[in-house]
Amino acid sequence: MATESTGLRESKKQETRQLISDHATRLFMEQGFEQTTIAEIATAARVAKKTVTNYFPRKEDLALDHHEAFTATLARAVADRAEGESPLSALRREFTDAVQTCDPVAGFAGPAFARMVADSPTLSARLRELHDLREEALAEALVGAEPTDTPVAITPRAAAALLGAAHRLLFQRIQELTLAGESNARIAAVVAPEAAYVFDLLESGLPAAGV
Repeated sequence: MATESTGLRESKKQETRQLISDHATRLFMEQGFEQTTIAEIATAARVAKKTVTNYFPRKEDLALDHHEAFTATLARAVADRAEGESPLSALRREFTDAVQTCDPVAGFAGPAFARMVADSPTLSARLRELHDLREEALAEALVGAEPTDTPVAITPRAAAALLGAAHRLLFQRIQELTLAGESNARIAAVVAPEAAYVFDLLESGLPAAGV
């Protein structure tokens, strides 16, 4: 009974969190991120203002509510890779899958959302910060994945910087095409070969570093 009760409470919390995020995103897209207040979001979601800030201490995370999944994506791909699979191969496979499924975490969030972020200095800055955090998490994952004969101590950080830059570029490319009005299917068709080219470039150097 206690477990069932706890499960219901957690489910209710998730529903409330999603409700707040959905109303916040709608208002941000309609009015602009900077122009929308926490009080307006609370009114729209029919919750107290404190409830909004309890679930989302940072206003930016109301819009970028998948930030935890985003920052963990690359590190998780390395940690969960198949036995014998290189980190680079795992990241390439992960990104290819994300393009095929038009994963929002990879940047397929739709034109209204992309415009909301592009028009907001605050959200654009937060997105850059999330890219940095994702790269840091990847570097930590690569430390655990590196072979014992790694050439130099900075190798995991250097590899993460290159891989992080590649993923940042591809994310921006998806956003660019989205803002240009291309459909997800068209974006995927354009980005897939471009991503293959980028990963081919990485293949020429990173395997020598054990990645």
